[in-house]
Amino acid sequence: MSSTTTYSGKTYTFNHGVHPKEFKELSSHCQIQRMPFVDEYTLPLGQHIGAPSKALVSKGDKVKRGQKIAEAGGFVSVALHSPVDGVVSEIGLFDYPNGMALPGIKIKTDPYSTQRMEEAPIDLESLDTKGFISAVQDAGIVGLGGAAFPSHVKFAVPEGKECKYIMLNGCECEPFLTADHRVMVEHPEEIIDGILILNKYLNAEKAYIGIEANKPDAIEALKAVASTSDFPIEVVALQVKYPQGAEKMMITAILGKEVPSGKLPLDLGVLVANVGTIKALSNYFRKGQPLIERVVTITGTAIKNPANILVPIGTQMKEVIELCGGVTNDAARILLGGPMMGAVQKSLDVPVVKGTSGILILGKNEVKDIEEYSCIRCGKCVDACPLFLNPSMMGLLAKKGLWDEMLEYNIMDCFECASCSFVCPSGIPLVQSFRVAKGFLREKAAREKEEST
Repeated sequence: MSSTTTYSGKTYTFNHGVHPKEFKELSSHCQIQRMPFVDEYTLPLGQHIGAPSKALVSKGDKVKRGQKIAEAGGFVSVALHSPVDGVVSEIGLFDYPNGMALPGIKIKTDPYSTQRMEEAPIDLESLDTKGFISAVQDAGIVGLGGAAFPSHVKFAVPEGKECKYIMLNGCECEPFLTADHRVMVEHPEEIIDGILILNKYLNAEKAYIGIEANKPDAIEALKAVASTSDFPIEVVALQVKYPQGAEKMMITAILGKEVPSGKLPLDLGVLVANVGTIKALSNYFRKGQPLIERVVTITGTAIKNPANILVPIGTQMKEVIELCGGVTNDAARILLGGPMMGAVQKSLDVPVVKGTSGILILGKNEVKDIEEYSCIRCGKCVDACPLFLNPSMMGLLAKKGLWDEMLEYNIMDCFECASCSFVCPSGIPLVQSFRVAKGFLREKAAREKEEST
């Protein structure tokens, strides 16, 4: 269904935000197709926020599809599994999508294997809460919305706090991306099942699924399945606005509450997770399949055949692009993720990792150098900021290197949605300067903490 079709019922939203052109119609109608197995896979050990995984295999070891090949390197870390039957061909440093060379495991695929996994459901009744958290960590599940934060850490509700509401993020507000859209349309049963599995250990009062109104088919599909559940699950249609998918904005839109500065959703009794992440939860506990593949949107005006593809983790991006017919002669830039928060990619000789939500190929007419002018204090960035920050003032402080003064303007609350940069008529790269400032402030805080101990 084209993204020009919208849900006709009541919708909810937050104040401020921006309205970039959607471009969803390029791939929103493309059903999920499975990526054929390739000859070799490269699996970085640090695909998530936190400590990298620790390799459990050596060169020459035979591995099976779904076998654990690396264990968690700490609590804020997850296990890593082989996406195929094959042989470990190398353990070393490999190019990563962020431009760095990082430790990883390379696996040569067994060409004679059927690559089928036998289903091995996990007995939920035998697991207490601690066992459930450990199982999620062992499954290698991380947030699939892009941040790749270890899911078990989020599910481990700290003592003294409670989860009143489970909230699923099905907004996918970034232009171009439609992977979550297709997962919701094609796999609503697994998403609802994932909510019920999670709630067995959280004991929430209710669950919400927030979906932007440009996905009416997803709204209806999940409503139909949710209506069969004894546990109250409400599907909420949200206005099409960026960054509606930011968890703080979704909480405001659905519950009418604001997450206080410096606090987390759980401080309001809310646990937020991506729809794809919750589907992965169902896949693991019902089938025994760890996180070895994910849906990726390959789209843009300069890709020949836009698609939504279920890609084994570790597949080289160039192989995925080739499956889509390659790029056009007009291709000028590659982004991982969407155009608002995505990162420019210089090479396709890197693997798809757990946080790869999309590969976006833009044409020459969409990529141009913008000349930067002085701030004219027009206030457009202030009107756009969903957190009611003052990007203009923070930009001026950043330009002068006054990092500490930026704390007075709540720079650490910024989640780098780039709405300010999007609307700036002077072409000031505000969000980039905020990233630099936040990095400096985090390093400074870490040094001070180390010196005080």
